[in-house]
Amino acid sequence: MSHNTAPLVVVMGVSGSGKTTVGRLLAQHLGVPYAEGDDFHPASNVAKMRAGQPLQDDDRRSWLETIAQWLAGQDCGGVVACSALKRRYRDRLASAAPHVAFLHLDGSPELIAARITARQGHFMSPDLLRSQLADLEPLGDDEAGATVPIDGTPQQTAALAHAAIASS
Repeated sequence: MSHNTAPLVVVMGVSGSGKTTVGRLLAQHLGVPYAEGDDFHPASNVAKMRAGQPLQDDDRRSWLETIAQWLAGQDCGGVVACSALKRRYRDRLASAAPHVAFLHLDGSPELIAARITARQGHFMSPDLLRSQLADLEPLGDDEAGATVPIDGTPQQTAALAHAAIASS
């Protein structure tokens, strides 16, 4: 990164793209704190998602504010997993932490659906993938960050993510 502090990264993408796994690996490699974006959701959001109801912008507002506060408090770098599906969500996060970089974990809908179906113990209903894909706005050319393919192993994806951060 071009500034003199440790990287501050939002690992973004739809549910099932590997944000948690890759985010933890990246944070470990960078030697910075990791935060799980799902832990910032209020109980009402979790209940909606568990029931298969997509979140609306109003639902996401307090969640994004809490993540923005976490980012703003990370003076020594950090990695947070956060879907950050829409440009305006990323703009809000970047306004709290101007040096943040976004890593979009990108894969085919079929691969992501298979991952969601295979995982256990997560509140996100597989039925919500379609709405997340519809909401997803890819990174703009003017946004700090990179898109990383997820078709390899988590370790390969994390290595690509690290390389992308190192070159930004």
